[in-house]
Amino acid sequence: MNAEHDVTKGAERIVYIRPVAVQDLPEEVQEQAEGAETIYAVHAADGERLALVRDRKLAFVLARQNDYAPVTVH
Repeated sequence: MNAEHDVTKGAERIVYIRPVAVQDLPEEVQEQAEGAETIYAVHAADGERLALVRDRKLAFVLARQNDYAPVTVH
């Protein structure tokens, strides 16, 4: 099987986007949220948080710009 059709490789490129209540984050992150009540976290498949961004659309753009396939998680 060539790398182009390796389905396990694609699984590594999935990231999960989920809303996060700002009040649940550390105080220094809350200060940077500039009044937002909810921000969005981008997580790797293993659960590692890769980024926090202000809105959902930006989270998807960021993921795609870095060659990830974003998926929403509730």
